[in-house]
Amino acid sequence: MSQQVQFMQRCFDLARLGAGHASPNPMVGAVLVHENRIIGEGFFAKDGGPHAEVMAVRSVKDVDRHLIKASSLYVSLEPCNIYGRTPPCTNLILEEKIPHVIVAARDLTPGVNGAGLARLRQHGVKVEEAVLSQRGKILSEYRNVFVSKDRPYLLLKYAQTSNGFLAPLDGSTHWLSNGFSKRLTHKWRTETDAIMVGAGTARADDPALTPRFYPGRSPRRVVIDRKGTLPSTLQLFDGSTPTLLFRQSGITTANQANARLIAHDFTQPDWLPKMLAQLAEQKIAHLTVEGGAWLLQQFVAQDLWDEARVFTTKANWKVGLAAPALGKIASQEFILQQDRLTIHYNFL
Repeated sequence: MSQQVQFMQRCFDLARLGAGHASPNPMVGAVLVHENRIIGEGFFAKDGGPHAEVMAVRSVKDVDRHLIKASSLYVSLEPCNIYGRTPPCTNLILEEKIPHVIVAARDLTPGVNGAGLARLRQHGVKVEEAVLSQRGKILSEYRNVFVSKDRPYLLLKYAQTSNGFLAPLDGSTHWLSNGFSKRLTHKWRTETDAIMVGAGTARADDPALTPRFYPGRSPRRVVIDRKGTLPSTLQLFDGSTPTLLFRQSGITTANQANARLIAHDFTQPDWLPKMLAQLAEQKIAHLTVEGGAWLLQQFVAQDLWDEARVFTTKANWKVGLAAPALGKIASQEFILQQDRLTIHYNFL
């Protein structure tokens, strides 16, 4: 492994420390290197906080500060070139006279999208792009989908039997994956902005959709209740975390005092893209869809998904509700005791 690859991989590792806190901004890691020695590093820790490049420069010890103007800055995402709540990171790079910048992916935010790199080049900075580009795309897609497609990044998560069934035909609850897989899914819940389920899953499983088995923040809950029939006694309406409840326009009955009721026209062919646009307006940049079968199929059928995390278990049923056919070969595979976890990306 080349040193350039090692330093960029370090950026990715740092960036992921911001998972669950950076959104709707991107997860970004930065490493400042002088003669193959890291003299500073940082990541974007929370929405509204200092950017990764700022943190990397701030972390440089006084004894090494004179080395900054002879160092290379590795960044997982293109440095910003616009004024928001903080000044552009391109300003910092030029002020610190950093001569060399290496990035993995471009930031598709309007006003950036190559402009940051162009500005650095115009001022004599040597810029290299697309180092570990595929890994950089996987990391940056969380942000880039949100700013370029008017919707959240869409993650589908489900468990299936070895022969491709999601649930029994009678709608009963049947837990498929093991305890290790369950804890991992609760970790993922701390890293997403919201979790969506349909009425069938809400009624049959009565899920809380909170990370009870892993420390961290609870995501917002999004419930599709087209007919307005879900009882107020479900855990989704316990008030422990905000819940958005989508119902067909015209249904005014609202027994769920602890949910925000949103009227939506499900009779229109574009009901799903319009709903996703509404969620984006709520600054939900990363949405996890946990079921059930009908809802997952809506996303797959309309090619509205970016990533799928699928647990395949040892269970084998004769009949059941079929899992969606993703049509994408897994990019990654992991074994968790008897479960096999595959990760599929729709953009690779």
